[in-house]
Amino acid sequence: MRFDAPVLLYGAGREAASTRAFLKATQQELKVFVTVDSGTADIADAEPIAPAELPSAIAERRFGTIVKSPGVSLYKPVFEAARNAGIAITSNLNLWGATYRHGRTVIAITGTKGKSTTATLTHLMLARSGIDAGLAGNVGLAPLDIADKHAVVVFELSSYQTADMNFLPDIAALTNLYPEHVDWHGSVERYYADKLHLVDRDGSFAVALGAAARGNALVAHAVRDHRRLLRDLTPEEERAIEHAASHSRLRGAHNLDNARLAAQIALGAGATLDGILQGIAAFRPLPHRLEEHVFGIMTVVNDSISTTPEATKAALAAYPARRIALIAGGHERQQDYAELATLLAQCGVTTLATLPVTGARLAEACREVAPDIEIIEAPDLDAALTQLAQRRSRFDTIILSPGAPSYNQFKNFEERGVLFVQRCKDLFS
Repeated sequence: MRFDAPVLLYGAGREAASTRAFLKATQQELKVFVTVDSGTADIADAEPIAPAELPSAIAERRFGTIVKSPGVSLYKPVFEAARNAGIAITSNLNLWGATYRHGRTVIAITGTKGKSTTATLTHLMLARSGIDAGLAGNVGLAPLDIADKHAVVVFELSSYQTADMNFLPDIAALTNLYPEHVDWHGSVERYYADKLHLVDRDGSFAVALGAAARGNALVAHAVRDHRRLLRDLTPEEERAIEHAASHSRLRGAHNLDNARLAAQIALGAGATLDGILQGIAAFRPLPHRLEEHVFGIMTVVNDSISTTPEATKAALAAYPARRIALIAGGHERQQDYAELATLLAQCGVTTLATLPVTGARLAEACREVAPDIEIIEAPDLDAALTQLAQRRSRFDTIILSPGAPSYNQFKNFEERGVLFVQRCKDLFS
């Protein structure tokens, strides 16, 4: 793919750096600009443009294409202005599709939660079956970095990426569907539509659905033709997968569902049952996803990647028969914490430490339905852990599963998780 006019990179993260490297390798003399809404526009060999200059730059058509990073909302007014000016909007993923899609088997996996684990398991199952498979998207490499290195590519995709994905996969999979990312999409309804865009298209590609997606009417409508669905696992396959999962590092019923879905996808792509079982055995939890540590006599669980109440429920369910201190709360995305509050006591939560800003709503709901739970409303994570250390006799397990993004107090969920583990090590070792 070649560009006849300069390109603007909107965003300066991992995918933007990947896109710049791709453009430099394919069109060395191409002029490239970069802009960011916040932070530093630090992309090598790209000329910065301030956001305030974009309207005039668009009017002057200083560039012919904008390559948008996933975190930048597709619905920003500047993109409508660009389209009206005849400027194309694309992404690292779509550039991969235009350049490398032909001749490859593409597996695309999305969902509100569980997509990273499912994609990682699928990749392991294929690789252990002797299939030349690569992993890209939000886990693994950026799409353009994986290029044409593998015959099969497993993409783990967020709603930010499925929203404008313009090529078809061979297998599309959806783990589940819950409200999230309203700030990016503008409404829950648009979030659902953008997430379901992966499957809600014409084409003969196969579809696999996780247990929580199968009973969803919106998902059923998006599938269109249910002859697309991959076959169910046989009873023998189910038993073998359940046995393998029970002896693996996969924790909780939700991860067994992820393993079943990954097996269904992998079988559809030519994997063997033996390769699937080996893949389950080889699985290691992703960083910040139910990442378990023991400091002294305290079990510490870093689930910082949790950004929805549903993910927090799954984290609590993975630790039955424990006395739990839960740390929850973060950036506001208008999520409903009422149901989560009703489950805390029965999941063994004795102490709830809440963080701004969504933690205030969870604390209020918890006081109404579970008055025996001690609540700490802390201004930040360090203060929450300091106060928990003074109450350590009340619990044997601390779980950071915020059920909300981190952006109001941290750069990202990784920064939040690293601080959590380090402070727990300091306080409880």
